[in-house]
This record gives sequence, structure tokens and C-alpha cells, in this order.
Amino acid sequence: LILLRPLSSLFAKENLNRMSERQLNLYDRLINEPSNDWDIYYWATEAKPAPAEFENDVMAMLREFAKNKKKEQRLRQPDLEYLFEPPR
Repeated sequence: LILLRPLSSLFAKENLNRMSERQLNLYDRLINEPSNDWDIYYWATEAKPAPAEFENDVMAMLREFAKNKKKEQRLRQPDLEYLFEPPR
């Protein structure tokens, strides 16, 4: 949970404002339906395969984000001010 929260909240900050309604619904299911947050972390980091019902473009986006190719420091959740910014 400690590792997932910064990952998922930073992913949300970077991606939610440009997702389609379908993708938003998939993301909502992903973060709310699994009973174990660690499962989401393992799927996002490819430590375990995701169940078929969560294999979609949002999971692919989360996996790509988890790779952190820019080597950004992701130790804490973002401040919530981004929620009030206009869409990009």
C-alpha cells in the first residue's frame, strides 16, 4: 500500500485529465475492485500477471508509468492542487 499510493496517485495526476470516459471507468474498476492493493502493485510492476478482466489499455499505461523511464523521484503522493487545474 505504501508503494502503491504514490504510484497510483502520481499516475492519476499525469493521466486522468486526458483519459476517455471508458478509460476512467476502467481505472476506477482497477483501483476499487481488487481486494488487495498489493495485487495492483504487482500487476503494474509486472511481478505477477494481471487477471484478464484488468488487462486493458489502462493497465498498459500504468505498467509503462511504473517503469519510470525518466527516473523521477516518486516517494510521496502529489499535492491535490492539480485537481483544480484546467485540463491539458
